[in-house]
Amino acid sequence: MDKLLTAVLDAHGGMENWAKLTRITAHMSLGGPFWAARGWPDVYLKQTVTADPHREHITIAPFTAPDRMSVMKVVPERMAITTLDGQIVDERLNPRDSFPTPFVQESTRWDAIQVAYFTSAAVWNYLTAPFVFTYPGVEAREIAPWTENGQIWRRLAVTFPKTIANHNADQVFYYDDSFMQRRMDYSPDVTGKAPVAHYTHDHKTFDGFVFPTRRLIHLHDASGVADQGFTPITVDVASVTLDRG
Repeated sequence: MDKLLTAVLDAHGGMENWAKLTRITAHMSLGGPFWAARGWPDVYLKQTVTADPHREHITIAPFTAPDRMSVMKVVPERMAITTLDGQIVDERLNPRDSFPTPFVQESTRWDAIQVAYFTSAAVWNYLTAPFVFTYPGVEAREIAPWTENGQIWRRLAVTFPKTIANHNADQVFYYDDSFMQRRMDYSPDVTGKAPVAHYTHDHKTFDGFVFPTRRLIHLHDASGVADQGFTPITVDVASVTLDRG
């Protein structure tokens, strides 16, 4: 295993402890102008997210109505909107193939299934990082460091397999000298591969595991410099609860 990855895993709670988890429950809100541009302003205020830490199964409630939630499973990919007691309201197999092209940041609209898929895939990966980097088919290796605001951040280049729904296959993760994640770069397939610089702040420990509780998503230029004057998406985590088997 890559030495940087080993240090990052240990700093976030350790693989041995992670293997004992059976469920992650997080209370969070997602904001920013991105959602209104998709036609869904304020769709993600005060959500309860429940995720399986070992397979990509995640629910987000409420979603689009007080008595509804989104449910995502993969292999095969299936996105559903259900009532809170599990009755299907809408569902779609292979939802990734349904996104409209070309994507225009200011005006492209998404339906509820598309919004749910984009968010569910993203949030599951956010909650399971860095441990997801050890899952079958995922490759991680250290690359050249990055200097930002006088700080030197070590970096992992991570490639995800098709069996894990994510923004895109190739991503880069940045870590400070305490092995905490400070930034991640990706280019979402469904948003026209716009280059994203995603910053993570306010790391807190919940039951032995470290999670960022503030995320600010920006775009970056060809040299990697982020435009921090525009923040399309914000993510704020109020609490995380972990269940063990």
